[in-house]
Amino acid sequence: MKRPGEFRIVNHRIPREDGIAKVTGRAKYTSDIELDGMAWAKVHRSPFAHARIVSISTGNARSVPGVLDVITSADLKGLNARYGHAVNDHPVLAIGKVRFIGEPVAVVVAEDEATAEEALELIEIEYDELPVVLDCDGALASGAPLVHEEQYGEGAFRGFSDGRQASGNICQYVNVKWGDVDAAFAKAAHVIEGEYLFPMAYAYAMEAYVAIADYRNGSLTVYSSAQHPFMVRHDLAQIFGLPLNAVRMIVPFVGGGYGSKSYTKIEPIPAVCSWRLGRPVKLQLSIDEAFLTTRSDDAKVIIRTACDGAGKFLARRAAIYLNTGAYAENSPLVCRKAANRIIGPYLIPNVEIACYAVYTNTVPASSYRGFGSTQVTFPAESQNEELAGVAGFDPTEFRLRNLAQRGETIYPGLRPIDADVPGDVRQIASVLDAGGPVEAGHGRAIACSASDAGSHPVTSAMIQVYSDDSVSVLSGATEMGQGSHTILAMIAAEEMGVPLDKVRLVGSDTAITPFERSTGASRTTTLMGRAVLEACREAIAQLRSMAAESFAVPAAEFIEETGGLRHQDKRWSWGEIVEKYFGHKDTSIVGRAYLRQAGDLKLLPPFWEIGAAGVEIDVDQDTGKITLERLVTVGDVGLAINPATAEGQDLGAATMGVGVGLFEELIYDGQQLSNGTLLEYRVPRFSDLAREIHLSLAQNQDGTGPYGAKGGGEGSMNPIPACLANALYRATGARARQLPLTPERVWRALQVAEQNSELKAKKQSGV
Repeated sequence: MKRPGEFRIVNHRIPREDGIAKVTGRAKYTSDIELDGMAWAKVHRSPFAHARIVSISTGNARSVPGVLDVITSADLKGLNARYGHAVNDHPVLAIGKVRFIGEPVAVVVAEDEATAEEALELIEIEYDELPVVLDCDGALASGAPLVHEEQYGEGAFRGFSDGRQASGNICQYVNVKWGDVDAAFAKAAHVIEGEYLFPMAYAYAMEAYVAIADYRNGSLTVYSSAQHPFMVRHDLAQIFGLPLNAVRMIVPFVGGGYGSKSYTKIEPIPAVCSWRLGRPVKLQLSIDEAFLTTRSDDAKVIIRTACDGAGKFLARRAAIYLNTGAYAENSPLVCRKAANRIIGPYLIPNVEIACYAVYTNTVPASSYRGFGSTQVTFPAESQNEELAGVAGFDPTEFRLRNLAQRGETIYPGLRPIDADVPGDVRQIASVLDAGGPVEAGHGRAIACSASDAGSHPVTSAMIQVYSDDSVSVLSGATEMGQGSHTILAMIAAEEMGVPLDKVRLVGSDTAITPFERSTGASRTTTLMGRAVLEACREAIAQLRSMAAESFAVPAAEFIEETGGLRHQDKRWSWGEIVEKYFGHKDTSIVGRAYLRQAGDLKLLPPFWEIGAAGVEIDVDQDTGKITLERLVTVGDVGLAINPATAEGQDLGAATMGVGVGLFEELIYDGQQLSNGTLLEYRVPRFSDLAREIHLSLAQNQDGTGPYGAKGGGEGSMNPIPACLANALYRATGARARQLPLTPERVWRALQVAEQNSELKAKKQSGV
C-alpha cells in the first residue's frame, strides 16, 4: 500500500470543486430552482403542544384570490398518510390531534408565497387542549398523558434487531450488558456516581428546509436539501403507493445539514400538494419554522463507574433518558448509539446500560452531529476525570491505563478498535502541556470518545471511462458542504491515473445514481470512497480484458501504468483501449461496485470514529464567563484523502462542540419554545474561537476505506463539552454537570464550590 506522501493526487491539498461556484454565488441550491407552473405552499402550525382537533374551517382561506387549495389530513384519503424511518408514526399533516407546538395541521397552496402566507391567517381551527408532557421525567411519571395512544408496530424498528419499542411514552428501549456489574461494584476500591444534563440543541444549517415536488402521470420528482435521498424516496413511495422507479429525488447543493437533514423532513407536504394540484409545488421554510422541525435529543444521564486500587476500570452502569419529542424520527437509532458509545474507547469488563428514547410534546428530535455520542461523552468523560482524582491518578495517566489498544475489543461482538487512541491522547497531552505552567484561573483538560460509526455498509457506485480518457463518477452521496464530491473525484483520478480535471462527478439523483444508504455517520469517504475505488478497479479489469481481445495479447502480460496499459514498447491509454474495442469514437465502459455487510465489512461498525481533544480555558470568577484560550485536536482519519477538507471537518466538529459546551440550548417556557430564532439562539461566533488552535491528523491507514481512510466528520465534537467541564474544575474546583456552561451556570457552580471549600476548611480546623 502507498504511504502518505506517495500518492499522485490523493493525500494532497486540492481546492474544493464546488468552491468557486459557492463563493461567487453561482451555486444552485434547491431554493434557487423554479419550475414552470410552480405554486407555493405555506404551513399552518399548531399553537398547542397537545390538543384534539375539533374542527377545521378553510372556506375563508380558499376565497383569497390566488389560493389554489387548502389541504388538511382529511384530504389525503387514499394515501398512506404516515411515514417514519424508525417508527411509522409521523403524519404528513396532523391526524386527529397535535403533539407539539409548530406541528403542521394544514397547508395553503397559492400562486405565490405571499398569498399563501396571507391565507394562513384565515384558517380557523378549534382545538380541545390536552395535558402535556415536556420532559422525560414527566413523560415517565405514573399516570402521565400519552403522546401516542396508537401502537405503530411490534418488534424492532428498521435498522437493528435488539431494540424494543415499549409501551406508554417510551418510544425505544435498548439494554447493553456484560459481566457481573453488582459484584464488580462490591469489590471496587473507588466508585463515582452522578447525574448529568445535556441540552436540546439545533443544528443551525445556514440553509433552512426546502423542497419542490412535481407529481404528474403517476410519477413524482422531488428536489430537496435531503441528506438521505434514497430513504426519502422510500417514504414517498410508501405514501403514494408508487414503485421506487416512479419516485425521483434530486439533491442540488445543500447548505449544511449536520444530521438535521437526515431522513424525511418536509418532502411529503409539497408532494401531497402537487398530487392534489397536478403541478409543481415549492415549500421553503423560514429559519423560525426550521427550529420547529427537528433538533437534537436532550439527555439526562445517571452514571456510576468503579475502578480498583491500581486505577483500572471495573464496572460502569448508566441510565440514559433521551427526550425524543413528539415523533420517533431517528431517535431510536440515537438511543442504540448512545448506549454503545457511553463506554468510550476503554476496556470495561462489567457493563450495564439502559437507554430510553421517550416521547414528549416537544419538537421531534432526530440525527445530530455526534449522534448520541456527544450526549454521553460529556457524563462519561466528566466522571472518568472525577474517578481519576478520587483514585489519586493524573487524569491523562488514568485514561492511558484503561484505553484499548489497536485490535482490542471494547464491545463484545463488534469490530475491535482500529486506531491508536493512546497515541492520540499522548499527542494532545504533549501539545497541551507544552504551554508551560498553568496561569491562575486557567484550566487544561483532555477527553476522548469512540463512536461505532459508518452505519450499515450498504453502498454502490459506478464510473464511466470514455474514449477521450475522461471519467465520470456516479454517486448517490449528498454534497452538503463537507467536500465529498471533491474527495470521490480524487479517488477516481488516483485509481484511473487521469488528471483530476478530467473527472466529473454526478451525484444525488435517484434516477441516475446507484443506491447509497445515507450521507451521514461520517461514512461517505470510507464507504462511498471505497465503492468508487472498487468500481475503478472493476473498470480496469474490464479494460485489461478488452485490450487482450483487441490487441491479441494475453491479459496477464499487460503492465498497468498511470492512465493505461503497456505491453513491451507499446502503451495504450484507457480511452484508446475503449475506442479500439468498440471500433468507434465517443464510446465508454462502466465499472461498478456494490458494498454490503460481508468480507472485511462483516463486522460492525465499518470503523470506529475517534474523538480526541484538549482545551485550555480562562475562567472569569466574578462573572462565570469562560474564554477558550487553546484548542488541540487530533483527527484520526486513517488517511486524509484531502488534508484541507479533513482539517476543515475536524475544526468544524470541534467548534460545534464548543457551541453545545458553552452556548447552545433550546429553552422551553412551559409549552412554548422561547428562543427558536436566529437572534435568540446563541451559536459560536468568530470571537468565541480559541486564541490558539493546534490541529493535527493521525494517518495510520488503519481504516476500511480507500487506502486505509476512515471518517472524521464528528469525532472532535464529542469530547469538547467534557474537556470544557473538566478544565473548569481544574481551574476553579467547580464541577458542572449541566450544559451549556453559560456564565450564570458557571457562576452558580463557583458559589457552590466556594461554599464546599469553606465547609471543608471549617471541618479540618475543627470549627
